[in-house]
Amino acid sequence: MNKTKSTSAEIFSMDDFAKALDAEVVAFEKDQLVRGKIHSYDSDGVYVDINGKSLAFVPGEEIAADESADLSVLLPIGDEQEFLIIREQNADGQVTLSKLQLQAKYAWNQVDDIQSNKESVQLRVTGVNKGGVTVNFQGIRGFVPRSQLVEKDLESLVGTSIPGVIIEADKDKNKLVFSQRKATRTANFSQLERGQLVTGIVVGIKQFGAFVEFNGNTGLIYIKQISENRVEACEKVFTVGQSIKAMILDLDEGTGKISLSTRVLENHPGEMLENMNDVMESAEARSERAAKKLFGN
Repeated sequence: MNKTKSTSAEIFSMDDFAKALDAEVVAFEKDQLVRGKIHSYDSDGVYVDINGKSLAFVPGEEIAADESADLSVLLPIGDEQEFLIIREQNADGQVTLSKLQLQAKYAWNQVDDIQSNKESVQLRVTGVNKGGVTVNFQGIRGFVPRSQLVEKDLESLVGTSIPGVIIEADKDKNKLVFSQRKATRTANFSQLERGQLVTGIVVGIKQFGAFVEFNGNTGLIYIKQISENRVEACEKVFTVGQSIKAMILDLDEGTGKISLSTRVLENHPGEMLENMNDVMESAEARSERAAKKLFGN
């Protein structure tokens, strides 16, 4: 009986089999976008099946900016989602993923459009320092300078959401600066119109006019808009801290300028200088008449 000899090509050991399997495994690389199915939860994060040698892992701090967020809502078991590889395979073949950094990657792609359109976005306040507050915008760490905040008690803002408008963005430096003041002003501007009567507080007096703050906005009563009669000095008419009613003459959302007038409320020239109390007490009726005359409202 003839014996058939085995050739080297026919010999396939277990080592060869393991190598063949390894050759079929995808070579996962850092910054690569992958899809995976949520497999299970761990006290430190979430395991995801990305068809690798072993389950990939998403650390808790890489899931969402809000650490108190519900995992079962963000990453439901069995759900398939996209992730960003932030660390390549370790000795056990495990890849480390991030949902938060992927979100930030997408967010940066939107920044140019948001900034050019001067859109207001919601920011979650994550911390406080002497210069202002740190915020999170869709996974990007941003900053709001103290001068650009409306609230004075910064500690009370931590954990809350505030509106913000981008005033500086540099993707290469991962720098994103916002202004709450501008966002608030934009929101308030949508509620303002020419001919509207507003009540505010005089917050500053200059040679050319008086600044009045109302509902988060600041308007200016030019010296010639105080009265039909000549006003020698604004200080002789207004004082800082004084409550005043005035009508909006003009708005410029682009520059944020709001022009106010008490002159249009006068029934006769000089009334603001002679008897301001009378003008203020009947300001509503006076403003309605003035608005109809000036704007046809």
